[in-house]
Amino acid sequence: MHSSELLDSIREINLSYLILAQRMLLEDKSVAAFRLGVSSEIATILASLTLAQIMKLAGSNQLLCAFRFNDHVSLSALAQPATHVDVAASHIAILLAGQPAEQFA
Repeated sequence: MHSSELLDSIREINLSYLILAQRMLLEDKSVAAFRLGVSSEIATILASLTLAQIMKLAGSNQLLCAFRFNDHVSLSALAQPATHVDVAASHIAILLAGQPAEQFA
């Protein structure tokens, strides 16, 4: 993949992420903030972005969304085949609930 194609892909992911995040936040701010892993302040800003602001942010050459698992033990445990599929979603929610919301200055 060429550098320009990679940057286009990053921008497309950013746009999709921002649109989804804003839609989630407008539906239920507290649940969305938890699922997105953002603070209440960041959630408020994301929810209030105009389309022009979303397009400007999406144009960044850096991914705006972050991979939430920084602990290889947690990620390895989740990557294993689930023995009880019905508890897998709860297991993921419990692991994510233990992570602090990111604060951006």
